[in-house]
Amino acid sequence: MSTPNYGMRNPESELEQMAAIGQLGVAIAHEINSPVGSLLSNNMVLRRCVDELEKLLADPQTESLERAARLLETCRRLTDVDRIACERIQILIRGMKRFSRVDEGAPRLTDINRELRETLSLAACQFQSRIQCDLQLGELPRLPVYPQRLNQVFLNLLVNSAQAIESAGKISVTTEQEGDAVHIRFADNGKGMTPEQKARVFEAGFTTKDPGEGTGLGLSISRRIVEDEHGGSIYFESEAGVGTTFHIRLPLAGAPQDASKQ
Repeated sequence: MSTPNYGMRNPESELEQMAAIGQLGVAIAHEINSPVGSLLSNNMVLRRCVDELEKLLADPQTESLERAARLLETCRRLTDVDRIACERIQILIRGMKRFSRVDEGAPRLTDINRELRETLSLAACQFQSRIQCDLQLGELPRLPVYPQRLNQVFLNLLVNSAQAIESAGKISVTTEQEGDAVHIRFADNGKGMTPEQKARVFEAGFTTKDPGEGTGLGLSISRRIVEDEHGGSIYFESEAGVGTTFHIRLPLAGAPQDASKQ
C-alpha cells in the first residue's frame, strides 16, 4: 500500500493540471484580448480629447469652456471603463499565477472561499454568457490545506459542469461549515450521467467527454487530493437529463502534515 504523497509533486497530477491550463488557454487569451482592445480604443479617444482640450484652453471662450467640460466628462467615463478592464486582466493573471504555483511541503492556513472565487475567475472564461454561476459562500474558518491542489479540484469540477451543459444553464457553488467539516457543493443542470457512467466516474482514464477534451484523470486525481492528501471525502449525485452535484467535505483539522511525519 503506497504512502500518500502529501503536498509533493506528482507527475500524473501535474499532467492533468497542465491539460486543464491548456484547455483554458484559448478562452483566457480571448478574455484578456477583449479588455486590452477596449484599453487601446479608449486610449485613442482620450488622446483626441486631450488634443482638442489643448486647443479649447488656448481660446477660453464660454462655448469653448462648455465643450471642454463635456470632453472632461467623456474622459472620466473612459477612465472608469479602463479601470474595470485593468482589474479584469489582473484577476485573470492572478488566478493563473495562483493556480500554476506548486504547493509547499506543508499545509497553509487558507481561505477556501477566496480560492473558489479565484478559480471561478479562470473557469468563467469557458462559460461566456451561456452559463450563469451562482455563488453562495458561507462564513468559514481558515483551513490548513494545500491550496493549489484544491484549486486543481475546484477547476476540474467547474469545467466538467460547464462542459456538461450543452446550451444555456446554471452552476451553483455553495459552502458552509457543518460540524467538524467544511461542505462544498458544485451543482449543475447539465446532461447528468447514466448509471453506467456513475459507476465508473472515478476510474483513471474514464471520461464522458469528446476526444481531446479530457484526459480521464481529473476526477480520479481529485478524489486522491481530497481523500488521501486532505483526509476529506468527495461524492456525487447525478441523474441523466437533470444534472449533477458534487460534494466535497474537508475536515476543520485540515490536511495531514508531510508524508515523512506519517
